[in-house]
Amino acid sequence: MALALRREVFRRQPQVGLGVDAGALDGGAGVAHDAQHRGVLRQRVDDDGVDAAVARAQHRVVEQPGAEAATTAAHVHRHAELGRAGPPGLGVDRGFVGEVGQGQQVEAAVEHAEDLVALPYSSGTTGLPKGVMLTHRNLVANIKQMEGLDYFFETDTLICVLPLFHIYGLVVVLNMGLYTGATIVTMPRFELEAFLKTAQDYNVSLAHLVPPIVLGLSKHPIVDEYQLPKLRTIFSGAAPLGEELTRACMDRLGCQIRQGYGMTETSPVTHSSPAPPFNIKFGSVGVCAPSTECRIVSLETGEDLPPMERGEVCVRGPQIMLGYLNKPEATASTIDEDGWLHTGDIGYADHDGHFFIVDRAKELIKYKGFQVPPAELEAVLLTHPCVADAAVIPCRDDEAGEVPKAILVLKTETTEAEILDFVSERVAPYKRIRYVEFIEQIPKSPSGKILRRVLVEKERSKTAAT
Repeated sequence: MALALRREVFRRQPQVGLGVDAGALDGGAGVAHDAQHRGVLRQRVDDDGVDAAVARAQHRVVEQPGAEAATTAAHVHRHAELGRAGPPGLGVDRGFVGEVGQGQQVEAAVEHAEDLVALPYSSGTTGLPKGVMLTHRNLVANIKQMEGLDYFFETDTLICVLPLFHIYGLVVVLNMGLYTGATIVTMPRFELEAFLKTAQDYNVSLAHLVPPIVLGLSKHPIVDEYQLPKLRTIFSGAAPLGEELTRACMDRLGCQIRQGYGMTETSPVTHSSPAPPFNIKFGSVGVCAPSTECRIVSLETGEDLPPMERGEVCVRGPQIMLGYLNKPEATASTIDEDGWLHTGDIGYADHDGHFFIVDRAKELIKYKGFQVPPAELEAVLLTHPCVADAAVIPCRDDEAGEVPKAILVLKTETTEAEILDFVSERVAPYKRIRYVEFIEQIPKSPSGKILRRVLVEKERSKTAAT
């Protein structure tokens, strides 16, 4: 990974190398995190044993020396803030930034198939977020697999609106773009008009997006005020994109749309629409990436299913993670003894080998492509003094795809607004509860597991009736 990216990273944009890619050069593993919620960030810094940190000043990992910072500062011994020195008393290692930023050659002994290069977080098929152990081999293999899919070329100009702590932005846009030698235009956050102006002014030819952005490009009137003649292709990922929305966006913008599929645990790409437009099947996530195997298996028996029958999607290939950090049981439940990763997604393959994702067996909520684990929100809700029991389910939303809804049993009286504020103060913005419903009892199985499917079906019935 280090050797593959060194020349492109530091010749083009030194600051790009200050995170995961810089760690790769020194034989380290990078932990990319969302800095919006500092409490979660500090917790993960401790969980991961981070010993060097790079952040913007407003997202400082370590505060001024004191009781709260002591635990983290004990093992974060190298710290750099973009734009200013690190906090006093920490022993800022200026060489940590300076030497790498100057393009000095750093040689490290790396076992490519075993040594970690990145540790992004994912909730997997169920449960709380877990560190996904990705090796140098995983990421390099996935880059080569994408190369075989004719993703893009050195002459392309990409626009990056995806967060680089998300595997889609980190690998598919940043690392693949640098490896290919394409131009990457980055935006600090997505705003539709700013996106359109940037794409127009920089003659963007390829955009990696998520379905909610594709929806905006299809329907928002402001799109007509901009000209995007160079935009050749949109890649959509992180959540399913339906045929109707695909065609609407293509017709309006006059570009091709390709769809991909994967997970953080697969580095991430396992499937993609083929490059020739006449081979694309709208609504499909495409065919297997090179050197990738895929099976559709019965949820009841685990046996392989024939084309057009729905079952769990399982994948195997060189891009599959080593496992979850310090979570052997979660790893064993996701990757079987034959190396097949069980995605938790329900899909089918047609007779031409094109795959379609139709539902999720797993419980994750997908908010604008971000993973929102219900168990995490339920744990927060249960700390509220008025809440006796809680379940969180997805609620359909045209813009976001899904938003979290809390189903609560109360001990004492409270209001929806108070619950919303309580959760908002304790989680990242994309994980916030959007709706609340109060009921008498949460349906559960004899073993005590929340019957989320029952709640989801009731919610969909109510939505259909309105």
